[in-house]
Amino acid sequence: MSVLRAVVTGASSGIGEATVRAFRAAGWDVVGVARREERLRALAEETGASVFVADLTQQADVDALRDHLEQTGPVHALVNNAGGAKGLDSVEDSDLDDWAWMFEVNVLALKRVTSALLPLLRRGVSGRGVADIVNVTSIAGHVAYVGGGGYNAAKFAAHALTEVLRLELNGEPLRVIEVAPGMVKTEEFALVRFGGDRERAEAVYDDVPDPLVADDIAAVIVDAVLKPRHVDLDLIVVKPVAQAAPYRVAKGALEVRSGSGD
Repeated sequence: MSVLRAVVTGASSGIGEATVRAFRAAGWDVVGVARREERLRALAEETGASVFVADLTQQADVDALRDHLEQTGPVHALVNNAGGAKGLDSVEDSDLDDWAWMFEVNVLALKRVTSALLPLLRRGVSGRGVADIVNVTSIAGHVAYVGGGGYNAAKFAAHALTEVLRLELNGEPLRVIEVAPGMVKTEEFALVRFGGDRERAEAVYDDVPDPLVADDIAAVIVDAVLKPRHVDLDLIVVKPVAQAAPYRVAKGALEVRSGSGD
């Protein structure tokens, strides 16, 4: 069997960047896709991955990505990781432009890339008996919380898209896997959400014992793809132990409580 190849979107930072490294460590060829060419080039130099510069909110860029992949080899796995949040205001007060941006990057870009690359994934089945679509969503796509407004709506939509896609592809050797992370401390997620306010972004993780990091999610993604071809991990929710829900996060050291039976 030839070397397997994965496509990872949002590869210039955070979970996407870590996923490129994890697939490379597992011996896969990888095409990392993102807008920021300089960061992609650095990642390529470090890992040996291939890269492709694209804005996934632009259909012409997605079409160019599809053509590039078709010309350069098979595709065995697609990781739709690109996304993000903006704002933490109420539904009433939040900025409609922020909502539009969140739907573009979390939902419409996911649809564009999936539609464009599905024919290539079908062809890639012959290389290993199965092909994978991994959609990285969020626990925000499953549990609403105050201030979540637009992000909840976008991630709930991404979750629904994933569920429908799995139904539509039933009967084909294509696995549709959803990875829904909870609190993950990355260099940019909270910073983007709070419009570049670093102090506010860093405060999200203050005194939270061991939030997840990008490598944790990357390891889960690669593990799901490497499962035997008849095993499909439909939905994987990954949270730090300190997080029970988006709105309930423990602060300080985790300690065993004394029970009434002690």
